[in-house]
Amino acid sequence: MAVPGTFLPPVLILLLLLLCGLGPWVECVFFNEEYMTCRWGSRETLAANYSLYYWYENRSPVVECKHYLQDQDINIGCHFNRSETVQFQPFRVLLNASLGGRTLEVHSKRMELQDLVKPEAPVNLTVRNMSGNQLQLTWSSPYSKAHCLEHSVKYKSNKDTSWTVGEHRANGDIFSLPSVDYEKFYTFYVRSKINGYCGSTQLWSEWSVPVVWGNNSTSKGTAEEQLRWFWIHTVLIPIASCLLLMVLVILLVRMERVWVILMPRIPNPIKNFDELFSTHNGNFQEWAGVPKDVVESFKPNYSENICYVSELPPKDSYEPLWEGSNHPPSVTPGSPAAPREHSPYKNSYLGV
Repeated sequence: MAVPGTFLPPVLILLLLLLCGLGPWVECVFFNEEYMTCRWGSRETLAANYSLYYWYENRSPVVECKHYLQDQDINIGCHFNRSETVQFQPFRVLLNASLGGRTLEVHSKRMELQDLVKPEAPVNLTVRNMSGNQLQLTWSSPYSKAHCLEHSVKYKSNKDTSWTVGEHRANGDIFSLPSVDYEKFYTFYVRSKINGYCGSTQLWSEWSVPVVWGNNSTSKGTAEEQLRWFWIHTVLIPIASCLLLMVLVILLVRMERVWVILMPRIPNPIKNFDELFSTHNGNFQEWAGVPKDVVESFKPNYSENICYVSELPPKDSYEPLWEGSNHPPSVTPGSPAAPREHSPYKNSYLGV
């Protein structure tokens, strides 16, 4: 059950919005003194379908808009032909709507057409190369009263990061750039508005179509550079990204094979020796199948005969031993004794 007093009717909500300044607000623009439009919102911001009425201060009849601008059957503005406007005559606008059985009205302030003029953007922009490294920019305006216009020019070279904006308030349609760099490529824009002598509007026109200036080599180099960057950003980079993605997918699928190629594993022979430790308890000869007699032949044999060695006593002279006799041969008297032969060995050893 709803609590009494918590529901606000749509009329009260709209009145609160109007009091807070959030309701529809009429904005009229006189485009190039050819036609005028008055807008007061959009379908999303309007709570009711308004009708527009206007009148001039020196004329008493109140006239309703003949050409409504609509958004899904909701009136959001009014279009006035040139014949429906009277220049230099102040006028007022009234918005009227019905909501919940009550009438809602929104009154505009006093307006004058000369303060609502928004000229069209300048056309026919031309750049001329003058003496002393100067450039001269000229243009024309579709607005019939060119003496009532002031202009704003913005320009930038291909090496600048921000626009240079300068106001040109003279009656003419000429702008001079005192010094230029022939190695740069310049871009110019122009817009216009009614000056303070003809009105108090703050409505600037849209920026004109740009005009460019630069020598042939600069413009050619700039075009080639832009074309090269276009191909790099729109063709080369996407293709390279797709190829890289495909390579990554293939590497992911065949990662094990790639790791084997890039980082070969050291062979582990433990699988070939499982039977050596599990069945033969580390006995290599038994595991290798070596015959027992061959194994026994490699074992040491300690049953060999012992060789006894003795040392003979020292003697003053060396007396050789002769086979088959224990005495030295006799010496014939008178015959010279055989010279003694010195032996390098003092001791003799006999094997038993």
